[in-house]
Amino acid sequence: MDPSLLEPSTGYIYPNEYFLQWELLIVLYPYITGLVAGAFILASLERVFKVKALWPVYRLALLSALAFMIVAPLPLLAHLGHPERSLEMFLTPHTTSAMAMFGFVYAWYLLVVLLLEVWFDYRREIVIWSQESKAPWRYVYKALTLGATDISDAAIKFDDRAGRLITIIGIPSAFLLHGYVGFIFGSVKANPWWSSVLMPVVFLFSAIVSGMAIVMLIYMVTSWIRWKPIDMACLNKLGEFLLYALIVDFSLELLDFIHRLYESEESIHILSQLITDRLFISLVILQVLMGALIPIFGLVAARFGRLPDEMRRMIYFLVGILIQVGIFSMRWNVVVGGQMFSKSLRGLTVYKVHLFGLEGLLFTIGLLLLPVVILYVLVKLLPPWIDGQEDGALAAQPH
Repeated sequence: MDPSLLEPSTGYIYPNEYFLQWELLIVLYPYITGLVAGAFILASLERVFKVKALWPVYRLALLSALAFMIVAPLPLLAHLGHPERSLEMFLTPHTTSAMAMFGFVYAWYLLVVLLLEVWFDYRREIVIWSQESKAPWRYVYKALTLGATDISDAAIKFDDRAGRLITIIGIPSAFLLHGYVGFIFGSVKANPWWSSVLMPVVFLFSAIVSGMAIVMLIYMVTSWIRWKPIDMACLNKLGEFLLYALIVDFSLELLDFIHRLYESEESIHILSQLITDRLFISLVILQVLMGALIPIFGLVAARFGRLPDEMRRMIYFLVGILIQVGIFSMRWNVVVGGQMFSKSLRGLTVYKVHLFGLEGLLFTIGLLLLPVVILYVLVKLLPPWIDGQEDGALAAQPH
């Protein structure tokens, strides 16, 4: 290796540790899966726990979870280099491998939980649209009915009970979907930055926070685009739940940090250097200050302060953006930060983001925008809007 390549590194590192194996795509993967889990948990608050104030965002949260779920495995498949090799996990399953079991968790959550939940929730409207819409939409909706065209009261009640049961099953499934990502990192005993029993729980609550925040942003943006008033009761209740989840998430991360300080293992010196040097901006500034502390105070002011609605909406919107920055930074700090110090615990390396290539910034931005495109298609196909509908039932609007 050319010695000049090691100039940005400090201390003693092995030559094979200079280049990171997991880059932007592996940062993006837990971020997107977190959005899926968080959006579904938000939808379950209305469906299972009967938080009626959240009804305006219920269907939007479901469709958002589905859009992000479709894209969730793409960063992993792109990172493989040969995506067709992923079929091996289905053909030759290994129950002792957390990575291999992801395929089954993903298939269960997509096919059994999300798709069935959306289908039962929209079945009545799909049947009506299949009868009243014009071609070619009529044929699309006829295919989506799957031959189940009964929309009697008994059939609708069955759909509601089945959808609620699937949502109840989906809650622990959402925990499993994203908790296992933290489990993968937390079970790496050889890496002191990752090895922590709190890692799965921290990943899970950060997923709930990011998912709620992204649905709040989508709801506000789509309302502005459609020139429709924002339901402030819904927005305030969403902000309240987001505040509680954010406080728990930040408390868990703080507890994990205090626990590491209290243990003061031999790795504490290199980890302290990692935080104060390589990760100071991404961890202290972006994750802690901008992604947690400022949103907490902002949510308290917006939810419980005596502010005009316009000011509340502005704060909620800014908080939603800051939370996304903070959660993405958290994923960055875990994935990239855990590879920036040597196994000798005596040196630090660097990581520079590339612009082009599969691990480049442009490809990552493209994957981030893809769920937005998919959500746009889903919203056109299955409108989630409930404007003027007090009982929550969508009016059948033929395309």
